[in-house]
Amino acid sequence: MIDPDKPFFMYLALQAGHAPHLVPLEWADKYKGVFDEGYEAIREGILERQIELGLLPEGTVLSGINPHGEPERTGPDGQPWPMLDTVRPWDTLTDDEKRLFTRMAEVFAGYISYHDDRIGQVLDYLEASGELDNTIIVVISDNGASGEGGPNGSFNEWRFFNGVPDTTELTLAHIDELGTPASNNHYNTGWAWAFDTPFPYWKRWAGAEGGVSDMCIVSWPAQIDAQSEPRQQYVHAVDVVPTLYELLGIEPPEVLKGYTQNPIEGESFASALTDPKAPGRATQFYSMLGQRSIYHEGWLASTVHPPLSGWGSFEHDEWELFNLEVDRSQATNLADQEPERLERLKGLWFYNAGLYNGLPVDDRSALEQVLAERPHASPDRDQYVFYPDCSDVPESAGPHLPGRSYTIAAGLEVDSADAEGVLWAAGGIPGGHSLYVKDRKLRYTFNWIGTILQDVVSDVEITTGRHVFSAEFAAEGPNDDPAMPGTKGTLTLYVDDDAVGSAPLVTQPGNFCLTGDGISVGRDSASAVPPQYQSPFHFTGGRIDKVVVDVSGDRFLDHEAQV
Repeated sequence: MIDPDKPFFMYLALQAGHAPHLVPLEWADKYKGVFDEGYEAIREGILERQIELGLLPEGTVLSGINPHGEPERTGPDGQPWPMLDTVRPWDTLTDDEKRLFTRMAEVFAGYISYHDDRIGQVLDYLEASGELDNTIIVVISDNGASGEGGPNGSFNEWRFFNGVPDTTELTLAHIDELGTPASNNHYNTGWAWAFDTPFPYWKRWAGAEGGVSDMCIVSWPAQIDAQSEPRQQYVHAVDVVPTLYELLGIEPPEVLKGYTQNPIEGESFASALTDPKAPGRATQFYSMLGQRSIYHEGWLASTVHPPLSGWGSFEHDEWELFNLEVDRSQATNLADQEPERLERLKGLWFYNAGLYNGLPVDDRSALEQVLAERPHASPDRDQYVFYPDCSDVPESAGPHLPGRSYTIAAGLEVDSADAEGVLWAAGGIPGGHSLYVKDRKLRYTFNWIGTILQDVVSDVEITTGRHVFSAEFAAEGPNDDPAMPGTKGTLTLYVDDDAVGSAPLVTQPGNFCLTGDGISVGRDSASAVPPQYQSPFHFTGGRIDKVVVDVSGDRFLDHEAQV
């Protein structure tokens, strides 16, 4: 710290428990055998311990598997229930699938424990520095366990983001690599359901406690006498800031740097830290991806509307009603018994949505959202220019290549015939492409969603002097193979104006990554796109002036594949 006599603030945002679940395998191996019973049996044990610890009241029961009869349940106009949001019962799995899913849970448990140990390092420092007792610590998650792994889990979650289903056969072939840098792994929905015990569903479900209910741990030994005491008050993440303000005696400014501040929407729960009978938040509304719910004085009204399902207009939604005071796990729908209360809560949802900028309600499917015109910070362009030694450029800020022809051209001076290294790269092990020089030849590798490596190698060796090394993809249209969706075409390598190699190639339907593994020049900055080199594989033996990516060619728009 620059001034150790002043108060400090640290926001520690850990990767866990987001995918990929990468962890030193000795941490995962600590949990070998722990999950062998399967997620349904594990849920029973978790609930028993939750009740023993006082985290849930006596009499709490488990929510059922696939509680709305999915996948047979359909939308108001017969739309199918999304298979992504289903759980495969443990007793229907093969022995190999049980072995695979068990390993996914072991890896995730090790992953969480590893990060818990990192939090412990911070606490150890605070204790050693004498600041632990006088430091307010708030530990909170942002949502329930993630269901993006789907019913089969994933060796490479980026298949999900490219709309390519994972198969257990594919993941089984890589079971020993789960948790290693070679994977971009995610557990299946069965474990998401188990890790959200006793609630239904998972992240993205704004109407289910499994999507929005998280533990919150608060510690301040110097001012809070209670130690390891559970509290049952209903609070929300927006309540953390006003709570800290009250604890520290801070009045937030109404005007900051000349700008009038919006009112703080949260409510302090400081009194609950010292009084287990203090009132909690009375009302909270939720809305996400077509899901809606409202909590009010112990009751929860929520819609049956799978996220991003495109089921249709909101007037068709079925509303459910739960008394969370006696039914913490949403096991009993009371909509038929309490129709008047349900109608009041539905009206309260719209009132709060209007009050807190939740309107208009957006019911569009993912496809409709992609097709909608929206403003951009900069207009689309035909050419993008990148320079060496600059920071990585996020893929979202660069050229959008799926479904179109493109050319990647590197202008450079080659000083040695043994020059080698990356000219331009985007993505990494989970998927990406790279233009590089190795073994005196120009090469291009397209790593299709971490599954299929497509290599194009020049027929001739490079020579010294000033050159333009380029890769040109001529798109022909959507690929015919349903197992490999994307855009088919021909990739041709050029040295100056001479074609020096070509091969058929299929690009993937979507992007390579959300964050990390961006676009880099003169190196492959994170994980290596192909196994032919180890990152960063800096370009040596010459000097890159710039790389120009041209996307002015034909584009085949397959919106559904890109969604």
